[in-house]
Amino acid sequence: MKKNIHVVGAVIIENGKILCAQRGPDRALPLLWEFPGGKIEAGETPQEALQREISEEMGCKIEIGEQVEHTAYEYDFGIVHLTTYYCKLLEGTPVLTEHVDIKWLTPEELGTLEWAPADVPAIEKLQNNK
Repeated sequence: MKKNIHVVGAVIIENGKILCAQRGPDRALPLLWEFPGGKIEAGETPQEALQREISEEMGCKIEIGEQVEHTAYEYDFGIVHLTTYYCKLLEGTPVLTEHVDIKWLTPEELGTLEWAPADVPAIEKLQNNK
């Protein structure tokens, strides 16, 4: 039986553009693009996990809004349950610690990147909700 992995992702929007982050070459799903975030630790709410992950990964503080999408996607290493939330930067400028690149793209431009499969339903929703 595959392991269930519960993760959260931040759809950070600034000036009509969305923050996209590229995974490192030595990580699972190498060089695919994703919404930044990470695993929910024991005892954390999804929102607490997201604030912690964005602080650790990007050195920023965010305000978390409503949920964008929830997706379950089966990879070879387990089943990822991804919940994405609309977010706003409160403090800081995103820095690269775990990612190799970041881009700010409009909803229409999101399809130009190769995304991790679990992120795709959120992208489709963002493109349809303009």
